[in-house]
Amino acid sequence: MEIPAELRYSSDHEWVRSVDAGVQVGITDFAQDALGDVVFVELPEVGAQVTADEAMCEIESTKSVSDLFAPLSGEVVEVNVTLEDEPQLVNESPYGDGWICVIALPGDADAVHAEMEALLDADGYAALIAEDS
Repeated sequence: MEIPAELRYSSDHEWVRSVDAGVQVGITDFAQDALGDVVFVELPEVGAQVTADEAMCEIESTKSVSDLFAPLSGEVVEVNVTLEDEPQLVNESPYGDGWICVIALPGDADAVHAEMEALLDADGYAALIAEDS
């Protein structure tokens, strides 16, 4: 199970990575494995305001339909349109080509840093999934 040290994680199994426009969001290796083969990703709308811990889109797999929860609050400024034709990228490359969206975070750099730090680090996420297993 891959858990990259440079990312931050939510307890809902999403990861975030700082990028120029805000934070890139995807689901973890653990989550994609639990879902099974992803067959459809309902991407959030660009311009949508999302709220931390609230559903922002859905992922459909051969096993179920699951909500994807926003790990942080902000505005969706980019979505991975490649997933419309290749949803399996969520399974094949959850931390790379399978990313879901980019969220611009409000506030200054210190506020954004504090929100990121409130998420789990790799060790904290590993402990969380050990409890779930």
